[in-house]
Amino acid sequence: MSFNDHIAEHPTHVNPYTAADVLAILNENRWLAGDPTPEQTAWAERAAQLLGHYAEARDGLANLLRLVFEYNAAQILQTTDAHTALSRYAARDVVRHLALLLLEPAPLTSERFKEIVTELKEKLEVRSRDLFHPIRLSLTGRIGEGELDRIILLLDEAAALPFAVPVKSGRIRILEFCSALD
Repeated sequence: MSFNDHIAEHPTHVNPYTAADVLAILNENRWLAGDPTPEQTAWAERAAQLLGHYAEARDGLANLLRLVFEYNAAQILQTTDAHTALSRYAARDVVRHLALLLLEPAPLTSERFKEIVTELKEKLEVRSRDLFHPIRLSLTGRIGEGELDRIILLLDEAAALPFAVPVKSGRIRILEFCSALD
């Protein structure tokens, strides 16, 4: 099983979203103050490309973007999904090892995410939902599917930008999650 085996194929519909759609959603939710910088526009374009295939309606895109801008580990851990995911085989080990890997100051890029997943697979000998649900839960607040992996890829880049609401990086999220976990 390769790294990308866990990522669902893009649905067959065409991605109707652009950076303008993402920026409009950011403005509507007060996540963006004023005119976007070129870096924010580039991030919005990337967000539209990564997430647009997963949103059948504009509200769906807004809900996916909400996972970038709103994160509260204590609230996440009160959900039924969190209890279910964390009760599975090796889930807490996945979270702990993920935290150790994210303590390194390197940004959480696509390449780094692949390396982390590979290392977790090898070290913990877990696959599929036993691996990805704890990762997705701790970094996005949901257990879902491949669209959440794309949210993860947007976090560190967004965290470095001056949005009206500061975005928590992958490193900050895992630290918050581990603090609230025990």
